[in-house]
Amino acid sequence: MEQLCDLYRKAEVGIVSFMKRYSILLLRISLGIVFFWFGILKFFPGLSPADEIATVTIEKLTFGLIPPGVSIIILAAWETLIGIGFLSGKYLRITLFLFFTQMAGTMTPLLLFPAETFTRFPYAPTLEGQYIIKNLVLISAGLVLGATVRGGRIVDDEDNQPNKEEIIR
Repeated sequence: MEQLCDLYRKAEVGIVSFMKRYSILLLRISLGIVFFWFGILKFFPGLSPADEIATVTIEKLTFGLIPPGVSIIILAAWETLIGIGFLSGKYLRITLFLFFTQMAGTMTPLLLFPAETFTRFPYAPTLEGQYIIKNLVLISAGLVLGATVRGGRIVDDEDNQPNKEEIIR
């Protein structure tokens, strides 16, 4: 049993060390890929399943001042720029500002168009509503990245290593 506990402890230390070292980087790159990919899709009519809800939302939020054909190009460029910012890691403060602004706009259809985003408001979202609600995870990821712009990082608590009793539980 002692050998098994030691093996577990070594494996856990290695895995946690890997996560500590690379998780923020991988999170930033993952967000970059998602935004770059989804942004590029919006440049090509009909490829993004979010085109219609996005353009209708922007039209409503701008009181009809920005027509759908223009808004989708602006949104495509905006999301692509966010993606490039996350992928490069440059200008992260500006990227996060663009990201959180975009996320605020992305969440508004839940309130503006409840008939399209819920089968029963507020607890039974449609597929489109689920697509929007999952952005809460992206927002949380952005908050984690935002915590790093002034040097924040994941640190060890070496005094908090598991002992044999904790491993067995």
